[in-house]
Amino acid sequence: MRQVTVQPRLPSFLPHQNPRPKETFLGKTMKFLILSDIHGNREALEAVLKDAGGQYHRIVCLGDIVGYGADPNFVVDWARSQVSAIVRGNHDAACAGLESLSRFNDNAADAAMWSRHVLTRKNLAYLKALPAGPVFHEGFDLAHGSPFGEYDYMCSTPDVAIISHRITTPLTFFGHTHDQGGFQIKRNGKINVIDPRVPTRLALAPRSRYLVNPGSVGQPRDRNPDAAYAIYSPAECRIEFRRVEYDAKAAGKKIVKAGLPERLALRLLVGV
Repeated sequence: MRQVTVQPRLPSFLPHQNPRPKETFLGKTMKFLILSDIHGNREALEAVLKDAGGQYHRIVCLGDIVGYGADPNFVVDWARSQVSAIVRGNHDAACAGLESLSRFNDNAADAAMWSRHVLTRKNLAYLKALPAGPVFHEGFDLAHGSPFGEYDYMCSTPDVAIISHRITTPLTFFGHTHDQGGFQIKRNGKINVIDPRVPTRLALAPRSRYLVNPGSVGQPRDRNPDAAYAIYSPAECRIEFRRVEYDAKAAGKKIVKAGLPERLALRLLVGV
């Protein structure tokens, strides 16, 4: 059954991170900052928020706010106070102790166990309470892997073809693959791949269904190390794909200093 939830907006305790415009618009004039796979990367998150500052009204998140990176408490603290709606990712579940680490490779499992031990009790409770997707929010769905499973990977048209007949929501945002882009399911069933580079602004066509991935904020894997995100404008029926450079070296040094696998630091520099 589809879940409907809006996370409570808590008072901000991060005064330098309040990029929302002063005015609050209602209905279709609302603009949304779409984030996914932050993975405890403070430097990448702060770069995204600065780059997008003043251009949106609410933030939604597609999960995996922790795992891999060295600042899980900072990111969870931020999410608790700033995010309007969020779904649980598989790393969130693992770091909260809700899932076995058997599905993870050694590096991911080590990072999850480390995060599990350094997260505060309040932040662990927050992760444990996150809803599994899909969550319907303001006219669109949020999912982590796919609308039918947070571990599902939607990487290719065959992946989407298997589930396309079950998707009824016109627009679903998803994450998990760390690869910016997505898919258009046309009325006749044809599936088109969305390349975020051509163009960077996607105009949503009527009578089509869309699966859109904003890319990973904290660990891109599309050979572009810049942090990825998207801005959705319902009134304009448009999604804008964005990238922003951040201090990946600093984020990597924190990972190594924390005793986490060096590979998790090196991959930030090349985006794989």
